[in-house]
Amino acid sequence: MVSSSAKEVFIQGITTSGKAFRPSDWAERLAGVMSSFRPGGAQPGSHLSYSPWCIPTSIGGIKVVIVNRELREHEPMAWDFCMNFAKDNDLQIAEACRVPD
Repeated sequence: MVSSSAKEVFIQGITTSGKAFRPSDWAERLAGVMSSFRPGGAQPGSHLSYSPWCIPTSIGGIKVVIVNRELREHEPMAWDFCMNFAKDNDLQIAEACRVPD
């Protein structure tokens, strides 16, 4: 699964058999569900932006959700939700870190 030293986990919108995961907005939906999990907890209006611990993006034309290890440290059940989402939907997971532009 995921090592305890991983700083970020990339949940990729590709199944282990190589098929694109549907619906096409799955990454935004998952990150939207996680929007209230953030440093300092949920604040009024925080549901209007993504959590810095769970960010949807696209890499090489593939939808990806980047889940930061800090989510696991602060909200273990939210971390488990993300990891189980990937497992239940047979999505590829990679341990990596973003490199600034």
